[in-house]
Amino acid sequence: MSTRPQLAAEPRSVIGKKVSVLRRQGILPAVLYGHGHDSEAIQLDAHEFEVLRRRTARNALVDLKVSGRRVQPVLLKGIAENPVSRKPIHVDFYVVEMTEELTVDVPIVLVGISSAVEKMGGMLMHQRDIVSVRALPGDLPVSIELDISPLVDLDSTLHVSDLIVPPGVTIVTEGSDPVARVTHSRVEEEAVEAAPATLATAVSDEASAES
Repeated sequence: MSTRPQLAAEPRSVIGKKVSVLRRQGILPAVLYGHGHDSEAIQLDAHEFEVLRRRTARNALVDLKVSGRRVQPVLLKGIAENPVSRKPIHVDFYVVEMTEELTVDVPIVLVGISSAVEKMGGMLMHQRDIVSVRALPGDLPVSIELDISPLVDLDSTLHVSDLIVPPGVTIVTEGSDPVARVTHSRVEEEAVEAAPATLATAVSDEASAES
C-alpha cells in the first residue's frame, strides 16, 4: 500500500480567463500531463493543496485521484503564484512511470563549517543553488547536501563533482561547475585596491617636492 500523500481532483471544463471565477470559489485550476497521458485540465480544492504543499517537499511524489479513475503517481512539476499574495493560482502535475527515470532539478544545501570563513575571515560564495539529477521517481532526492568543511583555504572551491548523492541517483550537471567558494573579505579587497592609489599619491607628492 502506498504511503505517498494523496490529493483528489476533478476534470475541469472552465478554461482561459474564466478560471478566475473558480479561484474565487476556492478552486485551484491545474493541468495533468506526462507519461502516456495527454494534457488534461483538472481542478482541486485550493485549501487542500495548500495543506499538502506545506507538508511535502520538492520532488515529492503524490498519489492523485481524478474522480472515477484509479490513483496515479504524479510529480508536482510547477506552481504559478500570485505575485502579491504568493498563493498558488495554477499547478502542473506530471504523470510518472515508476520504472522509468526522470531528470529534475534538486536544491543544494550547504552544511558544515569552513575554517577559511570562521578563522581567516573569508567570504563564502554560494555559486550554484540547484543541480540536475536523474533517477527513478521513487529515488529522487528532496535536496543534496554539500559539506563545506573542506574549504580550509582562501580561494578554495568545491564543485559539482564533490556532491555525494544517494544510490540510484546520477548527477547530470557538469562536474566542473563550481558550487561554493571562499574569497577574501570585502574589507581586505578594498584595502588592496586602495594601496596602489596611496602609493601613486605618495610618488606624486615626492616628485612635486623635488621640482
